[in-house]
Amino acid sequence: MERVTEQSQQAHPLADRTPEEIKAFLVEQRAAYDDLRGRGLALDLTRGKPSAAQLDLSDALLRLPSGVKDPDGVDVRNYGGLEGIKAIRAMFADLLWVAPEQVVAGGNSSLVMMREVLTDLWLKGGVDSVRPWGAEEKVTFICPVPGYDRHFTLLSWFGIDTVTVPMNEDGPDAEAVARLAAADPSIKGMWVVPTYANPTGSVLSQEVADRLASMETAAPDFKIFWDNAYAFHHLTEDEAKSADILSLAAAAGHPHRPIMFASTSKITYAGAGVAFLAGSVETVQWYVRHLSQGAIGPDKLNQLRHVEFFGSPQGVRDHMVKHRAVIAPKFEAVERILTERLGGLGVATWTRPKGGYFVSLDVLDGTASRVVQLAKEAGIALTPAGASFPDGKDPHDRNIRLAPTFPGLPEVSEAMEAVATCVLLAAAEQVSGLADRAN
Repeated sequence: MERVTEQSQQAHPLADRTPEEIKAFLVEQRAAYDDLRGRGLALDLTRGKPSAAQLDLSDALLRLPSGVKDPDGVDVRNYGGLEGIKAIRAMFADLLWVAPEQVVAGGNSSLVMMREVLTDLWLKGGVDSVRPWGAEEKVTFICPVPGYDRHFTLLSWFGIDTVTVPMNEDGPDAEAVARLAAADPSIKGMWVVPTYANPTGSVLSQEVADRLASMETAAPDFKIFWDNAYAFHHLTEDEAKSADILSLAAAAGHPHRPIMFASTSKITYAGAGVAFLAGSVETVQWYVRHLSQGAIGPDKLNQLRHVEFFGSPQGVRDHMVKHRAVIAPKFEAVERILTERLGGLGVATWTRPKGGYFVSLDVLDGTASRVVQLAKEAGIALTPAGASFPDGKDPHDRNIRLAPTFPGLPEVSEAMEAVATCVLLAAAEQVSGLADRAN
């Protein structure tokens, strides 16, 4: 992830202009916005969904599987096999850098697996827990921010408290995490999207992963929820490799600390993919044992069709090159338009991700909500300001998550031109107000 700071451009920063120049700029932006509102737009950049063109890449799944037995001769139509069929576990074990016995292949949603793990920890405790988490007086999670709103929603649903740390280019602030986790036994875990983080595109380094894996924690059953949702979603030929968190944790004497999640939800079909959980062998056995109380087996037919569709781990990698061809131009359009429209004005910074599904846009402090409001009134739906923070509360009101994957390329370009207009008007309003008060 690279954050673009437009100070390198040649435009005249807004904050350096005279009051008269600022007023003229405000008049100009109001006129541009009035024109924008008159276009009757209906555009959506709210959620990181695959486009129809991406979903079309997997239509061969509709003609699979070719039979009803997996490569081991097991009839996948029947009950059993809670841990998933061996072939798909082996395929994604290779991709996730773990052993097949450390992987569970489940249904279509890794988010459901996360909720199941939290529920099991809450009701029964983990492999290394003294008591169930629900029996604790208080449970707290560390959340890197900006971060993934679905993670925060789960914590809120459980009544789990949150404490935030900054998300840097190389992952969460590991020293801040270590200080918090060492000092407070109520801190039971943390979330992290290690590769192409949502929404910043940060890639967690091996050094940060090693610090998280080896740090001392006040809670003996501290967990790292390692959500590798975007591990294979590269936007360039420079493909980031996920840190090997399970090996690092095992070497540090904390083999049960990380629990990894991944899925094919943005690789094949969002509603009919395969989700994965990985951890120590003991963690996998713990998860399957609790799963057996309410399940008899996953959709193994769907798992088999994915095995046949990909053929091998390399087949997954080759498939993702096709995804890159569809979505990379959309991210290039976002970068180009933001640079052309906002560059050098000192009103915004944004990330230039090398993978994942989002661009993280930071506008002037106190204006993100206004930008989102202006966009809505002009027919452009954006993720609510603050969505990338627990409880939706960005203390600086500056972060906006942009999701350019779902619309077509012309719509992405049109939407980003509109967003730039809204950013400029919100900035002009704020700077003009400050200038008036100064006089």
